[in-house]
Amino acid sequence: MMYAKLIAATALLGMAPAAAMAQEGPVSYEEQLARVETQLVYQAPIAGVQNDYWFNYQTDLAEARKELTNDLRGSSDAEDNRDAWEEYRAELADARGDYAKEMTEKGYPVGEVRVLTDNGR
Repeated sequence: MMYAKLIAATALLGMAPAAAMAQEGPVSYEEQLARVETQLVYQAPIAGVQNDYWFNYQTDLAEARKELTNDLRGSSDAEDNRDAWEEYRAELADARGDYAKEMTEKGYPVGEVRVLTDNGR
């Protein structure tokens, strides 16, 4: 069980996708939400601007990943595991929101691109 939690954490740290597939057992709801949140992480700076806000965001992400790994390593039961994933999800969401807010306040455009399916029109 401990091995499976560490595999999940290392997958989030950018390890090979095959390692993530090797996870055993059911995935908690909190872990599922955290995995969705990881897909929302900015992969590039907003408006292509690498500034202190971008670097702070990258630091926040690294700290959240490190804390998740440590929390999962120290968890003793399913509740500890769920708490670790929920805290990780919240930290990612907070970091993303703070970064977007700072960039918006500086006048950089922050938006989303949505691809809609063709309805035959």
